[in-house]
Amino acid sequence: MEDSAIIELYWQRSEQAIAETQTKYGAFCYSVALNLLRIPEDAEECVSDTYHAAWNAMPPQRPEKLRAWLGRVTRNLSLSLWNRNHRAKRSGGIPELLDELEDCLPAPETAETALEARELARAIDAWLSSLRREDRVLFLGRYWNGLSIQELAFRRGMKPEKLSLRLFRLRQSLRGFLEKEGYVL
Repeated sequence: MEDSAIIELYWQRSEQAIAETQTKYGAFCYSVALNLLRIPEDAEECVSDTYHAAWNAMPPQRPEKLRAWLGRVTRNLSLSLWNRNHRAKRSGGIPELLDELEDCLPAPETAETALEARELARAIDAWLSSLRREDRVLFLGRYWNGLSIQELAFRRGMKPEKLSLRLFRLRQSLRGFLEKEGYVL
């Protein structure tokens, strides 16, 4: 079923919308959640919460790209659940990703404002836009979708070692770009 038809089902308040969403995007949402949470039961909970969030958001929202919208919702719900479950713990998943990125992102300031965060997001968007499509897909697959090196390498037909080196170079590129933009890392 086309995304526009699924969205229309939400607008009509048809329960079939959730079934169609699950059929078309259930595996994708589960993958996003599992890559961040690493616990199947938690991933299933986030996917279920994603369907609930979609039901509550449409209407009034009408996402242009349903897959990306559902991915963002699933990712945000997964991050929230992870934070609730691991406030004082560090284990796989998100901390591993953050450790890899910590050298190329500015340190948080005590009085950081929403404006500064938006400016940083715009800078990162500009950097991502400057990348070749393949590099952008690799970077977002690893650091947005939380795919493991092995999974991403398999999906892209690469050797994990080569992918690790490429991601390292991308992080160095991001770091250099942000430093030129005036961010203190």
